[in-house]
Amino acid sequence: MTQKQSSQGTEAPATGVLSKISVLGYGAGDAANNLAFTTATMFLLVYYTDVAGISAAAAGTLLLVVRIFDAFADVLAGRMVDRTYHKKLGKFRPYIMFGSVPLLLLSVATFSIPQIGESGMLLWAYLSYALLGLAYSFVNIPYGSLAGAMTQNSGERAKLASARTIGAVAVGSFLGIFIAPLMKGGENLQPLFTTLTVIFAVVGTGLYMFTVFSTKERVVREVSKVSMKQSIETLKGNKPLLLLCISSFLFLTGQLALGTVQIYYFRDVLHSLGLYALMSIINIVLTFGMAAILPRLVRAAGKKNIYMGGALLMAIGGLTVFLAPSSMVWLAFTGVVITQVGLLLVSMLVWALEADTVEYGEWKTGIRTEGITYALFSFTRKTGQAVGGALAAFALAWGGYTAGAAQQTEHAILGIRAGAGLLPMVFALLALLVMIVYPLTDAKHKEIVAHISERRAARLEEALDRRESDDNA
Repeated sequence: MTQKQSSQGTEAPATGVLSKISVLGYGAGDAANNLAFTTATMFLLVYYTDVAGISAAAAGTLLLVVRIFDAFADVLAGRMVDRTYHKKLGKFRPYIMFGSVPLLLLSVATFSIPQIGESGMLLWAYLSYALLGLAYSFVNIPYGSLAGAMTQNSGERAKLASARTIGAVAVGSFLGIFIAPLMKGGENLQPLFTTLTVIFAVVGTGLYMFTVFSTKERVVREVSKVSMKQSIETLKGNKPLLLLCISSFLFLTGQLALGTVQIYYFRDVLHSLGLYALMSIINIVLTFGMAAILPRLVRAAGKKNIYMGGALLMAIGGLTVFLAPSSMVWLAFTGVVITQVGLLLVSMLVWALEADTVEYGEWKTGIRTEGITYALFSFTRKTGQAVGGALAAFALAWGGYTAGAAQQTEHAILGIRAGAGLLPMVFALLALLVMIVYPLTDAKHKEIVAHISERRAARLEEALDRRESDDNA
C-alpha cells in the first residue's frame, strides 16, 4: 500500500518559484556545514603536522582511512533517511535539527588533541575525526537531499545550488581572510583552534536552525518510507547518476588536493601568505558574480556544458600553478584565480545535476529516493576527498616537507607544486572526459519531469475511479 506525503509537501507547486527566505535558509545550511567541513579541509593537515606534531605521512594515511570510512557512513545515513518520515518536518529536517549540535561539538574535539603521548594523540586524532565524519554524514546527507524535495524546477535548483555555494564560500573566505594569515610556522596555534571551533559551534547551531524553519519539502512523493529493495531498484540502471558520481570523484580528488596544499603553496613556494587572504576576497566576488548570472547561463548553455567548461578552466589553472616560477608571483596567482573560477562553476552546478538524477530514478521506477541517491553521490565525493587529501599529504611527504622550517628544500617545493597544481589539472581533465558521455541534459530532464507528473495524475485518476466504483457497488 502506498503512503502519501503529508500536506506540507503540496503547499505550493514543486515547479513554482521558491521564496527568497527559503533560498537564503537553504544557503545558511551549507554555511553551517562548512564551519566544520571547510575548517577541516583547510587547516586539519596543518593542525596535525604543525600543532599536534603528527608526521605528514601518518597524517596522510589518517585522512585516507577516515574519509573512506566517512564515505561508507554516507550510505548508512542515506538508508536511514529513506526509511524515515516525520509528519510535520518531513524526511530531512529532523536530522538537521537534532544532528547539528553533536556535529559541531565533535569539530571542537577534532582540533583539541591533548598531549597524551604520540600513540595516544594519534588515536585521539583517528577517533575524533571519524566521529566527526559520521556526524557530518547524518546532517549533510539530509541537507543535500532537501534541495531535490524543495523544487523540480531547473532554474530554482540552480538558485539553491548557488545559495549553498555562497554559504560555503562565505565561510571559506572568512577563514582565508582572517584565519589563514595566522598560520605561521613555529607559532603556538592550539588556543586559536580551540577558540575558533567553539565560536563556530555556537554560530553553526543558529544557522542550522534557520535552515530547518525556513525550508519546506514541496515535491509530492507516492512512497514516504522506502524499503531497501526499492532503494536498490532506483539506483540500478541510473546511468546519469553513475557517470556523475565518477566525474565528481575525479573532480573532488583534484579539488581536495588543491584545498589541502594551497596554504603551503602561498606560504612556502610564493612566500606570500597574505595572498591567501586576497584570494579569499576574490573568491567572494567571483561567487556572488557567478551566482547572479548562473541561472541565465544554465538557460543558455545547459548545466552539462557549463560543468565541462569549469573543469577545463580548473585544468588550465592547475597547469599554470604547477609551472609558474616562484619569482613570477603574478603568474602563479593568475593560475590560482583561473583554477578557482573553474572550481566554483562545477561546485555550483553539481548539486543541481545530482537532484536531476533523482527524477531519472523516479522516472525509471516510480519511487523517489533522494536519500540513497544523494548518499551514493556523496559516497563517491567523500572517496574523492579521501584520495585527494591523502595524495596532497603524500606529496608533502614525498617532497620531504619539514614542519616549522623557515625554508623548504627544492624537492619539498616540488611536492607542494604537485599537490597544488599537477593533481588538480590531471583529475579535472579526467572528470571532463567522463561528462562528455553524460546523457541527462536539461531538455531531457524537463521531459522526464513532465512524464512523471502525467503518470502521477493518471494513477490518481485511476485510484479515484476505483474508489467511486467501490462506493457504487
